[in-house]
Amino acid sequence: MDRREQYREQTRQEAKRIALEQLAAHGLAGISVNAIGKRMGITGPALYRYFANRDALLTELISDGYHDLADTVEAALARARNGRLRAAATAIRDWARAEPHRYLLLFGTPVPGYEAPEHTLAAASRTMAALLSAAGPDTAKPRRSALYRQVTAWGERMGYGELSPRQLHWGLTVWSRLHGVISLEITNQFALSGVDPELLFKAEVDALAGWWTPES
Repeated sequence: MDRREQYREQTRQEAKRIALEQLAAHGLAGISVNAIGKRMGITGPALYRYFANRDALLTELISDGYHDLADTVEAALARARNGRLRAAATAIRDWARAEPHRYLLLFGTPVPGYEAPEHTLAAASRTMAALLSAAGPDTAKPRRSALYRQVTAWGERMGYGELSPRQLHWGLTVWSRLHGVISLEITNQFALSGVDPELLFKAEVDALAGWWTPES
């Protein structure tokens, strides 16, 4: 990059860093382009030369978050000699606990009036692909159901067509149950239950890993 491009990229990265600080301190409502510009010593309108609008800034934060999470999970899988599901699941939970504001940006309450562009789906699919790589071999007799037709269509749309409907069903079940426990933990919903979320999470991982048995 030439000097002008370097300055542009540095400005964009600084703006995103401040936006994440706002997100951590005040949630989504706290992200303000004008406040970011003021911190950087420029006007809010001047910042629109780097981001078309607030939604464009949110899109970049979301895409960055998905890629950062996927990088973390893929690195954990690369280190894992066995127990691939546990390695991937633990990496997701650890990332969420370390970056709760970013986790909730990805998996929390949808932003009113905001619709993420399609390219963020590709970023999100990396973590799902990593989870699906932990699926066991499918030796069960194929069966037909409305759910299996739907997961097959989803798998083909997402590029997972080489996997069986049962493997795709397992991947969606893993995704749903892990994020269910993590989301409740991050928002402190277990506080009054007396249940240790780490023990519950481990039990869920064990149950999901036990899916691949001959009789299943």
